[in-house]
Amino acid sequence: MTASELPRVRALATTGLTGPEIEAIRALLWAAFATDGEGFTKDDWQHALGGRHFVAEHEGRIVAHAAVVERPIEFGGTRLRAGYVEAVATASDRQGRGHGTLVMRAVGDHIRDGFEIGVLGTGSHGFYERLGWATWRGRSFVRTADAGLVATPDDDGYLMVLRTPTTPPLDPDAPIVCDWRPGDVW
Repeated sequence: MTASELPRVRALATTGLTGPEIEAIRALLWAAFATDGEGFTKDDWQHALGGRHFVAEHEGRIVAHAAVVERPIEFGGTRLRAGYVEAVATASDRQGRGHGTLVMRAVGDHIRDGFEIGVLGTGSHGFYERLGWATWRGRSFVRTADAGLVATPDDDGYLMVLRTPTTPPLDPDAPIVCDWRPGDVW
């Protein structure tokens, strides 16, 4: 990538996003997930709000996005303050040019500086592994008010973690547990 092709990456709180930026990010996300069979939902968008947004801009256009929200996640009985990654996408005409990598490097720095661990769910493990993320091997669960712990087997092997300087020793084969939320719990 030449210097003229490098996007500018910005980090800002949800409250710092302008109306046009929100619309551009939403359009990017809905387009990126339109072909995966499930799409990007209103719940998915709500999950991405309230934390930090990382946007890559090229020639005045938002071409990549990821959000980090604080979320408690339990690892084998140890509850940690996690930087949970949501709403990761790169515009289809900009994929393979390093824009997503730049955004995720900024995300990784943010998580390492402010959280005990990073967590995300993906089917693209190779992309994240080269950025320091590792697949969580333990079974996954959601904690519900009515039924207590409920297994989420479709998410087993789908979750990845990014250790930080404050991550305590964890058994990667231990169960991983999130709290219930509307839409996709993970």
